Amino acid sequence: MGMLYKRGNVFWIKYYAGGRPIRESTGTAKQKDAERFLKDREGRVAMGAPALPKIERVRFAEIADALVQDYTISGKRDLRDVSIKFSPVRAFFDQYRLPAITSAVIASYIQLRQAAGLANGTINRELSILGKALRLAHDRGQLVRVPRIHMLQEAAPRAGFFEQADFERVRRQLGSRPDLQTAVTVMYTYGWRVSEVLGLSLAQVDLGARTLRLDPGQTKNGEGRTVYFTPELETMLLHQVERVRALSTKLQRVLPYLFPNPLKGRFYGQQLRNFRKAWDVACQQAGVPGMIRHDLRRTAVRNLVRSGVTETVAMKITGHKTRSVFDRYNIVSAADLQEASNKLHGHSLGTNHESTLTPVTITR
Repeated sequence: MGMLYKRGNVFWIKYYAGGRPIRESTGTAKQKDAERFLKDREGRVAMGAPALPKIERVRFAEIADALVQDYTISGKRDLRDVSIKFSPVRAFFDQYRLPAITSAVIASYIQLRQAAGLANGTINRELSILGKALRLAHDRGQLVRVPRIHMLQEAAPRAGFFEQADFERVRRQLGSRPDLQTAVTVMYTYGWRVSEVLGLSLAQVDLGARTLRLDPGQTKNGEGRTVYFTPELETMLLHQVERVRALSTKLQRVLPYLFPNPLKGRFYGQQLRNFRKAWDVACQQAGVPGMIRHDLRRTAVRNLVRSGVTETVAMKITGHKTRSVFDRYNIVSAADLQEASNKLHGHSLGTNHESTLTPVTITR
């Protein structure tokens, strides 16, 4: 049983949770409001929900730190990727206590990000990680109810891909950086992500067996992959390994990565983390501005399928776990549609292929 009592003009309540007495200010001098406050607290206890007043003082910053710690322990996500998406979320919500984060507050955040010119897809990625933080708070007993988050309508998935001639022009523009030429060729051939390729170590290149591998835990889906060199990549990877060894000798230290930074400066010899600027310049000079490196992944899927590689094997090479995403990456071009039209026209004229059926005479 709970009880009301006064301290000055304000009503306080006393109730029990888990056998422990809890005293809490109602913040009101009106007895009816105080009674409703007490009933709410007793109702929470009866339902097994957290009723301690301290949970209402937990700030978002605390659960945000807990989410980052959870990702660190589980290794489920790239922490750098999480920090990029989480940074604007924390900048807005860290000041809030958890119970104050309502659907209306979240809508205000969405409006703020839209006013900043962010695409709906980008905002949805941020809302997704916000939702994960709030669900973690609920699981830890720090939030009674998770507010509803309304995701935004996104544009159709990007359908960019490279024709071979376009890719060759871009690669030629990277001529001063043979390491980048090798990296983009790996992406173009196998459809591997930028982070997967730049994270490769020398130990993952087997020149004798002519294989390149990604270890379990190194990929987005957590599964390892092994592919065999194409003749072109065999030569390029051999030269890249030689460049790394030469740089290692020059710097007089072991360089474990397949793609260390070859440019003198602060990051000289360290793992190459990005090359977006060099890529954008190369695309501009090659006459295909606006192409992104992830378009190489879509291109690889398309090329594998059109080369006659079975979709099961192609998915093993690119690392797609679900057929739906793989199909989305298998872009159909105008040339594909034209070819289909020509085949259909040939079928209508009877010029596609002669029938292999043998006429059979049936006697009755």
